[in-house]
Amino acid sequence: MKGWRVMDIRQGIPVSTGITIGEVFLLEAEGVRIPLHFIPKKDVDRETARLEKAFENALAELKNLADDLSAKAGRKIAEIFFAHVGMLADESFRGEFFGRISDKLYTAEFAVARTMRHWRSIFQKDGFMAPRVTDLDDLEKRLLRHLLGQKREELSNLKSEVVLVSHDLSPSQIATVDAGKVKGFATDAGGPTSHTGIIAAALGIPAVVGLGTITNEVTGGDTIIVDGSQGIVVVEPDKETRRRYSQKRKAAMKSDQVLLRELKDLPSETKDGHHISLMANIESPREIGKALKHGADGIGLYRTEFLFVGSDSIPSCDDHYRAYMDAVKSLEGRPLVIRTLDLGADKFNSHQPALKEHNPFLGLRSLRYCLKNPEVFEEQLRAILRASASGKLSVMFPLVGGVEELKAANAILAEVKVQMKRDGEEYDSQMPVGTMIELPSAVMGADALARNCDFFSIGTNDLIQYALAVDRGNEHVADMYRPEHPAVLRMISMTVDSAKRANIPVSLCGEMASAVIYTVLLIGLGITSFSLAPPQIIPEVKKIIRSINMSDARDLARAVSSAEDADHARDLLTEANEKIMKAAGIPSL
Repeated sequence: MKGWRVMDIRQGIPVSTGITIGEVFLLEAEGVRIPLHFIPKKDVDRETARLEKAFENALAELKNLADDLSAKAGRKIAEIFFAHVGMLADESFRGEFFGRISDKLYTAEFAVARTMRHWRSIFQKDGFMAPRVTDLDDLEKRLLRHLLGQKREELSNLKSEVVLVSHDLSPSQIATVDAGKVKGFATDAGGPTSHTGIIAAALGIPAVVGLGTITNEVTGGDTIIVDGSQGIVVVEPDKETRRRYSQKRKAAMKSDQVLLRELKDLPSETKDGHHISLMANIESPREIGKALKHGADGIGLYRTEFLFVGSDSIPSCDDHYRAYMDAVKSLEGRPLVIRTLDLGADKFNSHQPALKEHNPFLGLRSLRYCLKNPEVFEEQLRAILRASASGKLSVMFPLVGGVEELKAANAILAEVKVQMKRDGEEYDSQMPVGTMIELPSAVMGADALARNCDFFSIGTNDLIQYALAVDRGNEHVADMYRPEHPAVLRMISMTVDSAKRANIPVSLCGEMASAVIYTVLLIGLGITSFSLAPPQIIPEVKKIIRSINMSDARDLARAVSSAEDADHARDLLTEANEKIMKAAGIPSL
């Protein structure tokens, strides 16, 4: 009987901040068994036509879903579905399905099931591709629904507010939820960068993943608390626990509103007068309005992959230019930092299909891809330079491994300038050029890099991943992805020291910048500019900055950087932040 249930507290992985309390909606696993059936040779054309129609309908459905999600949560989030579009549109991928009909005389349904089984086995054997098995599952179910005429349970038509509990959630399931009804997510599977976390954070829905067996511990209608900040899920909370979390949730919501109202127009500086710039990360120009509303000083990271992913053609210089000018006009003189193309690894489009690389995250990606494809790189650089004549623009190169790559990129940029000057096109001849620090080799070679660029931007997502040899999308090692690891902190400190010696500024634009537990620590390490996402976090970060002295931040940085291990560093951070948050009147982390 439900009345005899004992409160159960589970620790998972926090992927989308916030607290919610509600009733469990237990989503059962979808699954359809497709038996082996053969067709007569005369029916090959008919089965092929059925599968063609299923592909056509699935592509149309995915494009609509991507457009809808892009409008709700930004182009970056919708890349998940543009990637699905790219897979279904890829001729070699499609050919396997149709080949099983013509060569083996399979039904369309069994051709889909057998082809996807083949690709799943390939993905599961590759540590870097294994997290994308859920994408294959999602595509298989979508194709089979169109072939079998089945309809997925509509999460967009829920009648009451719920917390969605499932073993895992496909991108399509998450993207179609009614955010007015689904107030939280809790899943057995998943890691820090799973689709559940990425989309939930973009939609502002608290989520905890990697809970192991949460689906075995709940039933529909149970009361559940999801603390997406701490990664805690409480099943059937007692009266005192529910009261405490309710108060914490109300305090956090009230604090967010008050902070935005009180701090939006105040300077972001410490009590002793040190200014810290707070910029925003964006995927497309339409996100700028929200960033400015929350007090962003400008855009510190403009990702440009949205122009490629899901596109039917390679974007032209004019396509780039229009997108950049939209941003320039929206910013009205505020700074804009454009990151050059970061394709490769897990981001591709139909004109740059996934390469057969054993280790794609260590392969042809980011700046390496651009240097191997100079015609694509030159089009983008020319557009950036054209836009620089109208606004306060900077450009930065991603995943620079060493000074050789930076010099090669600078040489291409210089050649584009020569061409533009010859053609009489205007551009800012003093446009700053920056280097992203995302690799240990870049940290160790930072002195040389600093002599060949105008600023650094530390991308902690990749830096942590490569420094600790931890795949941040792999749930089996997710607990080892530790931004506070002393080795990571020393790398940040070394980068800052190199920037200071060269008298160039250094910012930080990875997810670490948006986790408030690290704000004071990073300032103490010498970071003077943050680029944050989502922009709703900016008022809280500003409140913390305005509540500290630089000397206190430096003391904390020294103590944490000297910690023997990540656990000790985390303890020091937690203790210091609790004091800071209490003094600032912000609900504790």
